[in-house]
This record gives sequence, structure tokens and C-alpha cells, in this order.
Amino acid sequence: MTPTRRTVLLAGAAAALVPALPATAAPRAATPPFASYWYPDSLPEGTPGPGITWRSLKSWRAEDDPDLAFNASSVPLAARFTPAPANATARAGQARIQSLVSFGPTAGNPSQGAPTADFYALSHWAYIDELVFWGGSSGEGLILAPNAPIVDAAHRHGVPVLGNVFLPPVAYGGQLRWTRDLVQKDAAGGHPLAERLVAVAEAHGFDGWFVNAETGGGDAALGADMLSFLRELKTRAAAKGQRVTWYDAMTVNGTVSWQGALDGQNEPFFRTSDDMFVDFRWSANSLVSSASRAEQLGRSRYDLWAGVDVEAGGWNTPVRWDAIVPRDGAHLASIGLYRPEWTRNHLPADRRDPASFHAADDRFWTGRSLDPSRPDGTDPWRAPAVTVADRSTVTSVPFASSFNTGHGLRWFEDGVITSDTPWNHLGLQDRLPSRRWVVHTEGSRPAVSFDFEDAWRGGSSVLVDGELTEPAVLDLYATRLPRTAGTVVELTHRTDSGRVRVELAVATGEPDTPGAAPPYRYVPVRASDAWHTSTVRLTGPPGTVRALGVRLTPLDPGGPVRWRLGALAVRTASRATPAAPTGLRVAAASGGDLRLLWNPARGAVRHYTLHRRLPDGTRRFLGGTCQRAFFVAGLEPEQGERAARFELRAVGELYTSSAPVTLTHAW
Repeated sequence: MTPTRRTVLLAGAAAALVPALPATAAPRAATPPFASYWYPDSLPEGTPGPGITWRSLKSWRAEDDPDLAFNASSVPLAARFTPAPANATARAGQARIQSLVSFGPTAGNPSQGAPTADFYALSHWAYIDELVFWGGSSGEGLILAPNAPIVDAAHRHGVPVLGNVFLPPVAYGGQLRWTRDLVQKDAAGGHPLAERLVAVAEAHGFDGWFVNAETGGGDAALGADMLSFLRELKTRAAAKGQRVTWYDAMTVNGTVSWQGALDGQNEPFFRTSDDMFVDFRWSANSLVSSASRAEQLGRSRYDLWAGVDVEAGGWNTPVRWDAIVPRDGAHLASIGLYRPEWTRNHLPADRRDPASFHAADDRFWTGRSLDPSRPDGTDPWRAPAVTVADRSTVTSVPFASSFNTGHGLRWFEDGVITSDTPWNHLGLQDRLPSRRWVVHTEGSRPAVSFDFEDAWRGGSSVLVDGELTEPAVLDLYATRLPRTAGTVVELTHRTDSGRVRVELAVATGEPDTPGAAPPYRYVPVRASDAWHTSTVRLTGPPGTVRALGVRLTPLDPGGPVRWRLGALAVRTASRATPAAPTGLRVAAASGGDLRLLWNPARGAVRHYTLHRRLPDGTRRFLGGTCQRAFFVAGLEPEQGERAARFELRAVGELYTSSAPVTLTHAW
């Protein structure tokens, strides 16, 4: 790989926040928890830079890790299905997409979000098959476990997440001893670090490892040890339902020589792994030969990710698309997108607000048309939405979404601001519409976007804004929801300006052709200029709801309309309330910084919310998490307040909240 691809990783130490605790020490003060990172065994010489803690993976034990409660994912990997394609070029069962993303620095990457909305809030999960938590540097650590919010959001959308094992090139501080540390053997000939990697993934709740060995200077003996290590890692990982992806760098003779193909130099590693990232040096001919070689081995050609480096150019990156995903023939390989967080990073620092980020991210994943059902054939950027079929996890009742993207400028509850602090926490992200944004209309097409100025719950709502000359149908969710006599749909919405007739769109069949509207039937709901929840009972014989949307019909054709959708829920007649958590306690305190722990609530819980009860009786939202621990920073006494009062609630799938468990903490 070229030097420019290391700049963000090597700068990680400068961005670190405060020192983390050694994994073997119990926290005496309320230090903030961070995502975990390690060296395989031996540590660098000297002393770590500010905000960096050097740790050995070989000495890690789950029971000794004081941050594990903050870092362990709680959302299981959801199953997905593939609906009828959104357009005629998107294909199912061929190329897949892997996304290699650096969400933050190696050191000092907060475990549970931060008080800023400036964050890569990835939301186009429907096109992704594997997410790699990219990172690592010679001065901080080489093995990264993804933090829980990212895993929780990915799992909710059916996407497995891999941690990263990065052995850097010598030019970037790589030392061959770290490669030897990784593949070391015990007296019985086993690889203790293979066992430890699988234990880390199991304890943290993610799905396996991306192994990237780029430190040169090795020999055939080291290559053989790496292959032996990879075999044990794959065997242990498979037994736990985990995956292993190999990066095309080290060859079987132990040297580093990027092939840009599947060939004799890396084939043994490919055969030992679930799939392989093919370095950016690939060509049209090398992908043809690689596809053929994979199939001769009895493997799928789509187990090969052809690397596409978008770190510097995003959608302006020139790509030989027809060599990977030709329009007129079977796809040759899958796509490995390297650093798509360009959609955030390329924005000027003063324009990294959520709306600007999502506008850029929609352009990247959907294409220039911003409508997957109407791809722009002249767009040189072949967006994922025009290449691969989207997937959905909306298959069971109850289902609910408040269109929360996982970051925002403030926090809303029932349309009321309960915190005016910007925030990000990807684990609070809802299952979001996969096709953003498909609008079926014979007239002018309004703009559709996530809006962060107003919301029903969380940090965002869906805003439809523009002139309406004809009825416009907005696709929301492809579903496989069972419909019974007691099934109801709830729509929380508001008309900000203009006059429209609002109808819920429900389909029980598939569209006739790709890109066509599902065969919706329309049920009128009451329009309102204030937040209003309409409840629609689904009538008809038992069956399956396959798509949900809304139809807006102008009452003043051609006039401007602003209409927003705050929440959608599908449920049976009953509305369950989750049980309350128990045992809320302060595990450590340093002034206004607190580490809080509790016992999980019994039964199904979507997440937990923490509020502070102020002396005047109002509640202030402090944060939410899917974990059983939360870190609160920078609290100060209110005037005349001798103790802070906290309320913790469990929140269910329909956003019903449990009774609060309370805690008083004296100042």
C-alpha cells in the first residue's frame, strides 16, 4: 500500500484524549472508557505518547478488563432478505461490498459515542456485506476491537463486523518481531494468539478478524508459521461462528509482495480464510484469472474483494468498473471499499454538520440521481445502489423506527427537546430505510432527507420538501412482516407548510418490474400541523406485508410543501412495557465524571436511557446505550443542589419505557 493511506492511522496518537487504564487494573477514578487495542505480545521500546496505553493481547483476560462492560456489543446479528431490486442494474447473488472504515483514532476512541454530531454515522448498511474496523499504528497498537455502538448498529442491519490485525510496513514503524509474536507457538505446537483473538471477538460480541500482514523481511519459515496460525484462527473462529478475512500482502514465502490477484503466492492463505481483500494493484486480466482460480478451488469468485481506494477522492475516484462489475456480464469479483468515510472527511471542518454529511453520503452510496429507482446512467461513479441489490432486516413484529441516524444536534422525546447538546452514539441508530430516497411520481420530485432541526424521538426525522404537482409515493421499508387480524401501523407525522393529503402505503406483493412501485393500497390518515400519531389497522386475510411507504397528494398543486415523518411502528394490539433494570450504582467517581453500572433488565430491551432529574422536576437526557454501563462526564451541581438524581430506564422495540430505577449521588 502507498504512504498516503497511513496518514490518518499514524496521526492517531495526537488525537487521543486521556490515558486509558491498563487492562489488569480496576479503575479507582472515573476514567473514560475507550475502544480496545493491543500489540500481539511484546511492546515497543520507550514510553507511549500522551493518551496512549500499550497493552499486550497475550496477557488480556476478559475478567480483568475494566472497560469490557462498555465495549461489549449486545445486539445479535440480524438475518436479512433481498427484496425485488430497486433498479434494472442492481443484482443479487453476485458482487458483494466490503467496507474498510476508520471511525476514529486507534487510541482515545470513545467506547460509547461523544458530545459532538461530527461523526461518520454510517447508515447505508443495506449494500454492505462486511464491515472492517480499520485502524492500528506502530506507536499505539496493532490489533483493534470495534467499539460496541458500531457493532450494535451493524448487527441491527444484518452486517457482520471484523476487528483489524495490522502489521504495518517497516516504513511506518513495523517490526518483524510483532509478526513473530502473532504467530508464536506454545509447547504443544498451537498458536496462543489465535485462541486469544477468538476470545476477544466472543467477549466483545463482534464477528471475526481482518488479518493484514504488511511487515516485510520475512522468510519461508515465517510464511509457514503464518499459514499455520491462520489455519488455527480459522478453525477456532468457525467454531464460534466468526469469520476471517485475509489481506493480499504477505506471500507464502514470508515476504510482502502485493499480488493484486489470487495466485500461487497467496492461494494457501485464501483457502484458509473465508475471503480475501485483493490489493489495489489488480487489473482486468488479473480479476478474470482470479475468478477462474477461485472457482477451480470450489470457491466463489465473490469471496474476493477487489480493492477500491476512495480515501482521497470519494465519488471522484476513477475506477475500472467494468473490470469488476461489468454491465453486460456476470460480475468478476466483489468490491472492497477502502475508507468511504471520505464523505465526512472531505467536508470543511465548519461544514461537518449532520445534514451536510448525509447529503454527501447519499451521493456516494446512491449516485448522482439520489434515487436508486432512477439511476443516472451518465454518472461516472457507479454507486453501490446501481450495482448490488439492497437488503432488509424488517421481518418481525413489533418493529419501530424514529429515523434516528445515531447522531444529532440535540435530543428529542415526543417532539420535545430534552437535551440541547450535540451527540453521537451509533448504537442508538434505528433500522433505517434502505433505498434513500425512492420517490414514485408523475410530477415534480420533492427533496427527501434526514432533518436534524426537529424530530419526534432521537436526533432526526424524515423531511419531504419541495413542490408537489402530482401525488408522490415515498418508499420507506421493504418488509416481510406477518399480518394478522390485530396488526396495526402507527405513523407519527407533521405538516410544516403547504396542504397535503397523507396516506399510509401498504403492499402485500412485489412490484412487476425492478424500480417500479410496489402494488400499494393506500389508507388515509389525518394530516396535522402538529406532531400527530395516526393508527391504522391492517385489514384483510392473514398474510405478509412486503413494503411500507407514504403517499402525499397536493391539495394546492404546484405549491411548496414541507412534511416530516417522525416515527413508524408496526405492532399487534398489545403494547408490552419492558422490565426495569436493577442495581444501578456508581462504580467510580471523579468529581462530575461517573462510571455507572447496572444489571440488565429481564426480557427484550432495545437500549437504556439515562436522565438527570433536576431540582425543578424536569428531566435532562444524559445519554443512551445498549450496554449495561455508561460513562457520564463533566456534571456540575445545579444551584442549591446537594446531590445529583439519576433515572435509568429500559426501552423496548416500540420505544415503550420501563419504570425508572433511580440513583442519588452526593456532590
